[in-house]
Amino acid sequence: MTSRPPLPPFTRETAARKVQAAEDAWNTRDPHEVALAYSEDSVWRNRDTFVTGRAGIVGFLTAKWARERRYALRKELWAFDGNRIAVRFQYESQDTDGRWWRSYGNELWEFDEQGLMTRREASVDDVPIEEHERRIHGPRPEAERGLSFPLQ
Repeated sequence: MTSRPPLPPFTRETAARKVQAAEDAWNTRDPHEVALAYSEDSVWRNRDTFVTGRAGIVGFLTAKWARERRYALRKELWAFDGNRIAVRFQYESQDTDGRWWRSYGNELWEFDEQGLMTRREASVDDVPIEEHERRIHGPRPEAERGLSFPLQ
C-alpha cells in the first residue's frame, strides 16, 4: 500500500507540512499528480459537486483547470486533530472570457493511516477582481512559506 507522509496523528509541524505539500501539488495544475494524495475511494464535496475516487478527482480537476486558467493557490493550516486537518485558502484564476477571480474557501480533510486523504469537503466563494488587484502570481516563493496570507 502507498504511504503519503506525513502520517497521522498530526502535530502542528506535520499538519503544516501536509498543507504545504497540498498547496505545492495543486499549483502544478496536474490532476494526475494531485490525485495521488487521495485514497482510491476518497470522497469529495467541492461547492455543489460530489466526487468519488481518484478517476473522479482527475476528471473534476481537469475540467476545473480548463475553466480556471492561470490558477495560483495559497493554503493555510487552520486547525488539526488526530487524522483531521482544517485549511483556509485563497486562489486566483482567469476564466475563459479573460475575467479575473479571487476565490476564498475552507476545507476539511480526513486521512487514513497511510496519510492518504479519504475525505475532502470544500466551501468556496468567488470574488471578481481586476488584473491589477492580483496578489498570487504562481507558486509560493520559498521566503513566504509558513507565512499567513492577508484576507484582502
